[in-house]
Amino acid sequence: MAYQVPFIDPRSHYAKLKPEIDAAITGCLANGDLVNRHQLKDFERHLAEFVGVKYAVGVNSGYHALFFALLGAGVGPGHEVITVAHTFVATVSAIVHCGAHPVLIDVGADHNMDAGLIERAITPKTKALLPVHLNGRVCEMDRILAIADKRGLAVIEDAAQALGATYDGKRAGSQGRAGCFSFYPFKVLGGFGDGGAITTNDPGLARMATLLRYNGEDRETGEYHYHGQTALLDNVQAAVLDVKLRHLPEWIIHRRRMADLYRQGLSGIRQLRLPHFDQTRHHDIYQNYVVRTDVRDRLRAYLKEQGVETLVHWPKPMWEHSGLGLATPAVPKTTALCREVLSLPMSAETTDDHVATTVACLQSFFSTQP
Repeated sequence: MAYQVPFIDPRSHYAKLKPEIDAAITGCLANGDLVNRHQLKDFERHLAEFVGVKYAVGVNSGYHALFFALLGAGVGPGHEVITVAHTFVATVSAIVHCGAHPVLIDVGADHNMDAGLIERAITPKTKALLPVHLNGRVCEMDRILAIADKRGLAVIEDAAQALGATYDGKRAGSQGRAGCFSFYPFKVLGGFGDGGAITTNDPGLARMATLLRYNGEDRETGEYHYHGQTALLDNVQAAVLDVKLRHLPEWIIHRRRMADLYRQGLSGIRQLRLPHFDQTRHHDIYQNYVVRTDVRDRLRAYLKEQGVETLVHWPKPMWEHSGLGLATPAVPKTTALCREVLSLPMSAETTDDHVATTVACLQSFFSTQP
């Protein structure tokens, strides 16, 4: 159906950037720059500068970024990796595909990993911590890094939803052994297909990921160093992402302004919990604007009737998918989130009118609730 207020609007997004994007794509095609050319290297350099690290390695998905980063940190069979229960399944799948065991812990009030639960989850088998910066908000990295340093653990940041967000002035993906990003089309920085990247200050990890992504081959010498995978970020996608990266700061400002409009319009609804938390040390980018309510499913159905598109991340806890073979963790806060969270329209194309319409619909809905 056609929504009055779309969750995102990829057609409008492209139209705004059409001259720049078309020039980038045409430049690649006209010059035959299809695989591992300067456009990829330019994007990697610019991404590393933006995040604040020495290296960035473009891969073909956020999953591959996680998988290669974990391998680069030495994670393998017999190890455990502590991560958060409220995340996309790819976070956990990357751990499993390394041969390691995922240990899921619960969230705090801001939907991110509760750092206070980490130490009790550590065992002699623990090799790494994998915090997930959800919805555009960075985890409490000082506490996480302090635990990791004390216990001799690697920290891999799943920053797929937090490019540009900061904690204590440091950007997501710059504080752990590696940061992992996704450029899925609907991310704050998205391509026209899948894509991802690893950011790191570790030259050994960057080198390993660079080889693994291209079947284990050093393209300059022709020597194979690993049984790698076909996971290189496409050169045309890199050219498009490099164009979009230049606009990312202004898009973050826009998202924060839309979030503030939501807060102004919705703060009086007592049945609704808003995603505005302590900002003293955080600078959130609002990849998603996630509200919570006990009547989530009824609210979502009502908004759909009114032409407002929403999403739910994720309605069914991953351990309830039997095909994944995961044990049921004791994570009551995550379980509650799966029942209660709803993502409202939020993108670079979301307008003041979109927010006003959505707010009016929410106010109307809750005016009829007890």
